[in-house]
Amino acid sequence: MSIRKTDLVEGEYYHIYNRGNSKQKIFHDKEDYLRFISLFYISNSSESFNFYDLGRNTNFNVYEIERINPLVDIGAYCLMPNHFHILITQKIENGISKFMQKLSTSYSMYYNKKYKRTGGLFEGKFKSQHTETDNHLKYLFSYIHLNPIKLIQKDWKEKGIKNKKEALKYLSSYFYSSYLDFIGEKRIQNKILDTNSFPKYFPNKTSFVEEILDWLSLR
Repeated sequence: MSIRKTDLVEGEYYHIYNRGNSKQKIFHDKEDYLRFISLFYISNSSESFNFYDLGRNTNFNVYEIERINPLVDIGAYCLMPNHFHILITQKIENGISKFMQKLSTSYSMYYNKKYKRTGGLFEGKFKSQHTETDNHLKYLFSYIHLNPIKLIQKDWKEKGIKNKKEALKYLSSYFYSSYLDFIGEKRIQNKILDTNSFPKYFPNKTSFVEEILDWLSLR
């Protein structure tokens, strides 16, 4: 069993990420993305759960479940075809580890059953980066949300955005991150985030969009 080099402690902020084994895809279609996103919500509880016990009705809303004693607060997230990013802080001792174990195990079971495979899905234990400065923490909100631009221009960081308006439009239509929540989109996935535990860098939609525009050099 691997041991994490640095303890994860309450009151601190962490960038959590992981990817598929050998960089393989872990999300192939809309169902996969939505399953993982719904697991963000129902895994964040001290109570155990079984996703398949929640019913086979496709109209069932997992976000109506009342969670008991949340383990973490999530400030931002983004899913990419072969990896994911989460900005997180834990509410209880070992909260992040418990949350990630429930999240990863549940999704791996779903994935292996759907795609008729066995073995580990992820590239080992999740990775964690402690944010030690205010500037770094603020930067992560942009870094995480800008990830999807790689899907339309892989080298944008090195060569600059070829079509800046198209990039901004793409971010606004990318459903599998918390970007839409920050720009005020009303959706059931809003319940995943709890930004009260994070500094108020973006008190409103305008301030958040301005930060993103700075990174895209649109201003």
